[in-house]
Amino acid sequence: MSNPLQSMPPEAVPGDTIDDALQQVEHQLSLLWRRARSISHQLSRQVHPDMEPAAYGLLTIIRREGPIRLTDLASCIGVGKPSVSRQIAFLESIGLVYKEADPQDGRAQSIRLTEKGEEKMHQVQDARRQVFRERLGEWPLEDVQTLADYMGRLNAVYGDSVIKDATLKETESGETANPAED
Repeated sequence: MSNPLQSMPPEAVPGDTIDDALQQVEHQLSLLWRRARSISHQLSRQVHPDMEPAAYGLLTIIRREGPIRLTDLASCIGVGKPSVSRQIAFLESIGLVYKEADPQDGRAQSIRLTEKGEEKMHQVQDARRQVFRERLGEWPLEDVQTLADYMGRLNAVYGDSVIKDATLKETESGETANPAED
């Protein structure tokens, strides 16, 4: 079954019910997610030609959060430790991250960017920020702030469910968080 909204511009959405509005939100988010996946793919390749977009996402979290345990990193993105562990192993092999003893728990490890990882992320994220300036630079500041506020609210709503879903999946699959393995 085709979606009649796929080819309709936002102002052409019929009706004024909550279902019509939610259908438009769904359409716009789907479009944004497809474009974001494409951009993530491009950005990851700028860091390293063999890097998957998921690994790039981990690098952005590590850069923003600083040293972080594997369990906490997995929780941030709502997936299990095995998925994150595989990506971290790749990032270690290309010299972008390293593990060190967690200062709060000597049995655990924290992951942090190497100097090379920090440099690569700085270059790529500066270029990404410039694209945002080019695309949104003509918008009034108030509109950009409103967009950021609404996106923050939406991310908060989805973030809660992602964490709950990941915890449920880990419980069902028998995975347990063992700090000594972080």
